Amino acid sequence: MPTVFISGSSCRQFTGGRTEFKVQATSFRRLVTELDQMCPGLGHQVEEGMAVAIDGEIFQDAYGVELRPDSEIFLIPKIAGG
Repeated sequence: MPTVFISGSSCRQFTGGRTEFKVQATSFRRLVTELDQMCPGLGHQVEEGMAVAIDGEIFQDAYGVELRPDSEIFLIPKIAGG
């Protein structure tokens, strides 16, 4: 099962402090839905406020990315700049 690691404090309100999740999703799109079902509001936070790295590769648009059973997904708060 893919493993999701969440860093930063922006998601704690949705996760109750958990930073690691095992998921059954086979794509990033399904991952977002699954996280939102486990922790309501988390899916939206991931879509709007998190950068995504899957198996060591950073994605600007991860929605079409397929996940392997051993995938590691890191969700990191986006950095705003000007």
